[in-house]
Amino acid sequence: MIAIVDYGMGNLKSVEKGFIKSGVAVKVTQQPADILCAQGVVLPGVGAFKDCMGNLDRLGLIGPILRAIESGKPFLGICLGLQALFTESEEFGHCAGLNVFKGKVVRFPASELKVPHMGWNIVRFKNKPPIFDGIDDNRYFYFVHSYYVVPEDSSITAGATDYGVEFTSMIWKDNVIATQFHPEKSQAAGLQILKNFGAFAAKH
Repeated sequence: MIAIVDYGMGNLKSVEKGFIKSGVAVKVTQQPADILCAQGVVLPGVGAFKDCMGNLDRLGLIGPILRAIESGKPFLGICLGLQALFTESEEFGHCAGLNVFKGKVVRFPASELKVPHMGWNIVRFKNKPPIFDGIDDNRYFYFVHSYYVVPEDSSITAGATDYGVEFTSMIWKDNVIATQFHPEKSQAAGLQILKNFGAFAAKH
């Protein structure tokens, strides 16, 4: 079973439906025990970084998420679930994140491009994670975000995308994979990622 963390934000239903459509058993949960017992953990989300961290703290979910990651459990972060893994965000002033990875979350620079970055864009592999088996480089995925991550360690950048600047759109280190784009909204390629994550979690 894959635990989808429910902290009161984001597109839980569409993530759940995406996994089910991919043939993967999931449970949407706020229970720490479910997170610790699951074969894999998914942290989705859409919204403000500060609200995300506040809700995770209020529900007592920060500790279980960190323990799950530290134990080597397969972990997938989606959109805000990627950003929350980093040290801090500049959104609405400084806000501390989970600090799984050193780095910050910054806003797209002022330009002629519209913010938020919304719609389909290409992801170029830097280091292809196992859950991208069967997916070609330079595929289009669906994005909705105004901020992006800047890792201190560039080696964790698994994919990059251009939108005014080149930004990290995917990270991977050991058991942790996270995407700025939304696999559950990215049609066949996205559903393949969810299916592959289910298989990856089942092996662990």
